[in-house]
Amino acid sequence: MTIKPLSDRVVIKTVEAEETTKSGIILTAAAQEKPQIAEVIAVGPGGVVDGKEVTMMLKVGDRVLTGKYSGTEVKVDGVEYRIVRQDDILAIVE
Repeated sequence: MTIKPLSDRVVIKTVEAEETTKSGIILTAAAQEKPQIAEVIAVGPGGVVDGKEVTMMLKVGDRVLTGKYSGTEVKVDGVEYRIVRQDDILAIVE
């Protein structure tokens, strides 16, 4: 099954969190922060949203920074994704 976003929506997959700190301390799953960096999996076509023309600035494969609790979490074929609006994406990570 594939997910094809509509309008100004973007499908992202969260990048795994670091399991060790820079100093080498191993973190348990409970101590790890919710990752905010994700990879773009699919991009909607854009179009008119709330009376304004929206041009999609993202492309598949971009790494992006999102808000901690933005979007809707979905699980497809055992893989967790989030569907967010392009406005919920804060930055592209290069």
